[in-house]
Amino acid sequence: MHSREQYLAAVREEYLRGGKKQKTRLLNEARKRTRLNRKVLIRKLTRVPAAGGKPKRRRARGTRYGVELRAPLIRVWELFDFPCGQRLAPILREQTERLRASGGLKCSHAVAELLQEISPKTIDRLLQREREARCLKQHRRPPVHPLLYQRVPVKTSADWDRQEVGNLQLDYVLHCGRSTAGEYLHTLSATDIATGWWEGGVQLGRSQKATQESIEGIRQRLPFRIREVHPDNDSGILNDLLWNYCRRHRIRMSRSRPYQKNDNAWVEQKNWTHVRKVVGYGRFTTAAQCEVLRALYEAAADFRNFLQPAMKLKEKVREGGKVRRVYEEPRTPYQRLLESGTLKPQQRRALEKRYQSLDPVKLRRRIEQLGTELFDLLKGESDAAVPKVRRHGPSIDLRRRKAACAI
Repeated sequence: MHSREQYLAAVREEYLRGGKKQKTRLLNEARKRTRLNRKVLIRKLTRVPAAGGKPKRRRARGTRYGVELRAPLIRVWELFDFPCGQRLAPILREQTERLRASGGLKCSHAVAELLQEISPKTIDRLLQREREARCLKQHRRPPVHPLLYQRVPVKTSADWDRQEVGNLQLDYVLHCGRSTAGEYLHTLSATDIATGWWEGGVQLGRSQKATQESIEGIRQRLPFRIREVHPDNDSGILNDLLWNYCRRHRIRMSRSRPYQKNDNAWVEQKNWTHVRKVVGYGRFTTAAQCEVLRALYEAAADFRNFLQPAMKLKEKVREGGKVRRVYEEPRTPYQRLLESGTLKPQQRRALEKRYQSLDPVKLRRRIEQLGTELFDLLKGESDAAVPKVRRHGPSIDLRRRKAACAI
């Protein structure tokens, strides 16, 4: 650093006497030798050091917009519903004199002139403390992890190879009931685009670790290798932990566009047919409900993937002003997976053996049994939450009492 200052001191005299071209040449050479920023070099070379060897400090610029401006500025800011600085500056230029004439703003002529000349950046600086004191919400929230968003590419529904097996779309289904407050169960729904194969994972909360465990459980149950996962922009799925997990297992990762549910059309369809129609919209919070729901999803996945045919769109044909959709012959995800030719002989035999072991009647009965058990747990939890009242005898349910009063 001392040598650098010596070099700049030697260059300074030549720099101050030189013309524009000579200064440009000296700046280029000094930047090459010192690796300092160009603006820093200009400041060091133009400031003449004092007798003691240190450069003189530039005198601080006087404050033009002082405390006398803050009260009328806050008055106009409140009057026009707390706009930002860029919107408040034209309001001040146009409305200051009108407000003074009508008596809505009391300030001197000098303060009024300053209000009309103030810049949006200065307005935001003067109002910063007032915003914090009033706890005003920020209307725009920056992205949680913009660097990760840049690494994960965006894919729309038209970008997929619909014949390649192993491309999964992921989405959360919340079991929160009427309120999202507190902890409750989440279903991580996964759908393969090519075959329609569906698997569901259950987790308490939406933490990164719980999501990774759910994806690992889905990966172990799938009869094929995952090639790519495609979540939406939810930070519970789109995070560094899952990104590293996908890189470790050689899984590609993409995401949909914000606020575009059609980019995740395959899994959004399954959220209704495979989750909501099975478990409804109740609030599930306990570990017992989690275990029953996990067993229910395993049985329902076998029933849907092996035994229930699904239709798949083949093409769209435009006839005049109408679009006619042509569908393939309905087949189960199991049949589409066998026809794809992506399974190894050993995997194919294991999958066929698994199909032969399924009994449709027993499987359907187990699904109904688990569903009844789940709703019994939900009903028992809700009944326990209803307070009991005692009225001239044995206690009765408060809801029955309200119904009797209504009658």
